[in-house]
Amino acid sequence: MISDTAVVRREVSELTLLYEISEILDRSVDLRDELGPVLKVIAKHTGMLRGTITLLNRGMSEIVICAAHGLSPEQLQRGRYQLGEGVVGKVVHTGRPVIIPSISQEPMFLNRTHAREEFVREEISYICVPIKMETAVIGALSADRIFDEGISLNEDFRLMSIIASLISRAVRLRQSTQEEHDRLLEENTRLQDELRKKFHPANMIGRSKAMQLVFDMIFQVAKSEATVLIRGESGVGKELVAQSIHYNSDRASKPFIRVNCAALPENIIESELFGHERGAFTGAVRSRKGRFELAHHGTIFLDEIGDLSPQMQIRLLRVIQEREFERVGGTDTIKVNVRIIAATNRELEKLMETGLFRQDLYYRLNVFPINVPPLRERRTDILELANFFVEKYSRENSKYVRRVSTPAIDMMMSYHWPGNVRELENCIERAVLLTNDDVVHGHHLPPTLQTSEASNTIIKGTLEETLERMEREMIVEALKDTKGNKAKAARQLGVSERLMGLRVEKHTIDPKRYKT
Repeated sequence: MISDTAVVRREVSELTLLYEISEILDRSVDLRDELGPVLKVIAKHTGMLRGTITLLNRGMSEIVICAAHGLSPEQLQRGRYQLGEGVVGKVVHTGRPVIIPSISQEPMFLNRTHAREEFVREEISYICVPIKMETAVIGALSADRIFDEGISLNEDFRLMSIIASLISRAVRLRQSTQEEHDRLLEENTRLQDELRKKFHPANMIGRSKAMQLVFDMIFQVAKSEATVLIRGESGVGKELVAQSIHYNSDRASKPFIRVNCAALPENIIESELFGHERGAFTGAVRSRKGRFELAHHGTIFLDEIGDLSPQMQIRLLRVIQEREFERVGGTDTIKVNVRIIAATNRELEKLMETGLFRQDLYYRLNVFPINVPPLRERRTDILELANFFVEKYSRENSKYVRRVSTPAIDMMMSYHWPGNVRELENCIERAVLLTNDDVVHGHHLPPTLQTSEASNTIIKGTLEETLERMEREMIVEALKDTKGNKAKAARQLGVSERLMGLRVEKHTIDPKRYKT
């Protein structure tokens, strides 16, 4: 008979064991890091020789040891079972525990790891219990110990079942946490996508990767007070980007003042920007606010900033730094709260090298640069833009244009668009006015877009002039077809690359214009 003291001692030991296991399982987010320490604690309190925790890989229908005690790395690698194979495979497959008093008497025991061979003179008892998630078996907990008639395997089985339940509960908690984490990530991604769609500038069109990058940049800078420098070729829509930044900022309800620095004459640009007092110069019959004053609490957009004179650059630098200025002919300092957005199609770095643009002003403006790609680098947007302009000018001219013909689409897609979106808009406006059958055809597009097949061009002139013109046109067409690749164009025309280079130079053709 087992004494009451022994029973109490055993119960205390079990409670201590279960408490330590609970603490270990709560220690790390990644449960796999803690399964090994769990087995070590079990061995310390129960005298377990070896123990394993196996998990089921449902995709491969394979059971693999993921943690072990008392096994070498080589023995660990051998511990792989198919569903229903051996004791572990049977427990995982059926979900029912197995108790083996002596493994030498059990033919189902495979000893796949060969870990028991050193105990050939000892009888080994073996217990394996399933680890379940509700009704699904996800793995098994197994242990073996030296056979002893005085030890109740049923007690060991009961204890191991409780431990398996603790592991299962920890797995379920981690899985629930991970699912919640994944759900929050998914919800965050969804909200970000919705915000981007909501934020997508209504006055800008583009689904290309290049334009999505521009939209992301607008999204990042709009709510800040940072000075923005928008760069890009003429006609790409730099002013639209500036408007999008302003109307999605906290200043949206305040003025958005545009200034084209290239369009204002040198003798009046200072007055336009900073205003003037009465009598400051001939014709100044009254005081007048400048654009900076008008933009107070709002945004001022300085387009073509690269065309400012060095003297005006100095005055502008002070406004950017101090947010204050004096009117022309005045002495009072006027303070303004404005956000500055500048734009240019010129290479300011080259202007700085020649002394035409101040370096300190460049760094003040270039806080957050946004590069707007030319239309030839976002060809996937051409058709969407064309459809938008067709609808726009159809409404304005009370016409119903249903579609753009395939030949016209092909012409637009192959053209290099040196004038960018502005040129495309003008082409579509012209085509809408010319069409009489509710369709934009190729012959409605300007001559610059026409191919020889579409325009049925008849070449006229002297033989020499005709040959020169034809040679140039053939080279240009070949460069268009090969997206500006001179080597491919040479092969297409059946000439050497050297000869192609000489002819391109002779006709002053720039292959870069035709690159995608």
